[in-house]
Amino acid sequence: MSDISVRLAHPADRPVVERLWLMFRHDMSEFQGVLPGPDGAFRSDRLDAAFTDPAWAPYLVTSGERPAGLAFVRGLTGPVRVLNSFFVARGARRRGIGLRAALDVITRHPGPWEVAFQDDNLAAVRFWRRVAAEAAVHEWHEERRPVPGRADLPPDVWISFTVAVQGTRPRF
Repeated sequence: MSDISVRLAHPADRPVVERLWLMFRHDMSEFQGVLPGPDGAFRSDRLDAAFTDPAWAPYLVTSGERPAGLAFVRGLTGPVRVLNSFFVARGARRRGIGLRAALDVITRHPGPWEVAFQDDNLAAVRFWRRVAAEAAVHEWHEERRPVPGRADLPPDVWISFTVAVQGTRPRF
């Protein structure tokens, strides 16, 4: 398994994270029916918030010296953390990098968590259920919620679980 690292992204990392963001949004467009804007870019409000809003945290995942993915956490100042965006580049998938990265990010922020994904994204369905099963202190729950402002899309699946304070469960 590759040597991976997960760390908070710094402002100097933003150009790399922006490129990963475009790949992530491209992957998600298959499930959300979204095309890029006239300039070829996808919406970037979540990317902007991750770098500017104190209730958010952007993470950069690397494999060796190369960027391999990203994670955006929101809700850091609220009662529930949300893994708002999570992406692993295709060349790094199916090697355990995503699982290790997701567990690394969520165990940094103990307490209640929510993660959304789409039923049509079968790889995400398996992946997030596995993450919840490994990270949850007790049981985890799943529910379907409408996508805000997108009545044309099927509901998102939301997994809810609680992560223990570090030191009470092994780090991944």
